[in-house]
Amino acid sequence: MTQTPLQTPSANLKKAICWLGEVMQQHPEKQRDKVIQEAELRFDLTPAECEFVNANFKDISTGRCCS
Repeated sequence: MTQTPLQTPSANLKKAICWLGEVMQQHPEKQRDKVIQEAELRFDLTPAECEFVNANFKDISTGRCCS
């Protein structure tokens, strides 16, 4: 069975999540909403990807960066 694009994260989404984590780790004083909004524009996320990021990353604490 072939996976549809909605079942696999896009490269842009992966990059956006990594970038979001790095920015929040380096600049914890920044407002998370503003950083998320910048990531959505910078990485040209689809509306579904934006919804995913907003639903899952608004309240996370800083963790390890992507490699």
